[in-house]
Amino acid sequence: MSRASVRTFLDRHGLLARKDLGQNFLVEDHVAERLADLAGVSPGSNVIEVGTGTGVLTAALAARAARVVTLDVDAGLVRALRADRVMPANVELLHADVLKVDLARIARSFGGPVRLVSNLPYSISGPVLRRLLDLASLLEDWSVMVQREVGERLLAEPGSRRYGSLGVLHRLVVRAERRMDLEPGGFFPAPQVRSTFLRMTPLSPPVLAAGELPRVERVIRAAFGRRRKTLVNALRSGSLTPVPTREQLRDLFADLSVGPQARGETLTPAQFLALARALDPVAAKLGTD
Repeated sequence: MSRASVRTFLDRHGLLARKDLGQNFLVEDHVAERLADLAGVSPGSNVIEVGTGTGVLTAALAARAARVVTLDVDAGLVRALRADRVMPANVELLHADVLKVDLARIARSFGGPVRLVSNLPYSISGPVLRRLLDLASLLEDWSVMVQREVGERLLAEPGSRRYGSLGVLHRLVVRAERRMDLEPGGFFPAPQVRSTFLRMTPLSPPVLAAGELPRVERVIRAAFGRRRKTLVNALRSGSLTPVPTREQLRDLFADLSVGPQARGETLTPAQFLALARALDPVAAKLGTD
């Protein structure tokens, strides 16, 4: 496919790329094929694709995989793709919202290992990336195209300007790798930003216990919720319940070799995990039972 053919497809069905849905469609077959290879899709792979778009990446995935379930929130696009009968036989096309659909049920329906691949709409990349962390036990890995700035946040090291809560959460669940950068001209319409293709592989063995992620996230979000404050003040003015005292926090910091004036961006993921476990009333209760 090309920019012209994508435009022709949309025009033929009376469709436009919708800014409210963050639609920027891949336009080059060879790029889609490269992405499928970088995502590790091979004969026998089962794949969930988020964001069918015009089907360019879908075709590349289907040419390599045993089965693909692809979903798109745009009813017009889904109707157009079904009308043109362009989906390969091993592809199931669903009209669904990735933020609402039961992804766990879809993953389990394969009855075996499954990968997720997506040219993510940039307007919802944060919520989708967070949701995928909850599926780590069900996915072999996931590969996503994101705005380059988002990719830099996920890969940022402690102490850097882009280091934040989403990056810490990812480091506690997956190993993230930058696989490819893509210029705006690789999409139609061309976005105003550059893009990065990342591959996430769940840590083995997992660092977090089953069900622990939301409790750890509570502490991490509070720590980064007020970046200009010291960690002590950020944690005390965040959403933690019960609110820890200054003395409790200073004692915990001393145990973790964290200075009393430290800010959230200076802690490693391992230090955040230790801090979250120490502050977690559930963990504390378990320790006294």
